[in-house]
Amino acid sequence: MSIDRATIEKLGELAKILISESNVEVTTRSINDVLTLVDQLQAVDTAGVRPLANPLDATQRLRSDVVTEPDCRDQFQALAPAAENGLYLVPKVIE
Repeated sequence: MSIDRATIEKLGELAKILISESNVEVTTRSINDVLTLVDQLQAVDTAGVRPLANPLDATQRLRSDVVTEPDCRDQFQALAPAAENGLYLVPKVIE
């Protein structure tokens, strides 16, 4: 896949980005380089490759789910401009 100068100019217009005459060629070349790289990556056969979340195949130690802070909700809500039934009341922004 290749992108030409007219396409770059049209994309700049649609995106409301001013691409100067001196940058059109550089931008066209850069985008074509990226598209060439994407084509190379798509050509690789990955049929037998399992996806991995971590290249080191490591697992992260998890801490125990223990409450360490006291419940201060009532104190915080006493400072709020409006609170009711444990909830903060805010102005309606969507009609």
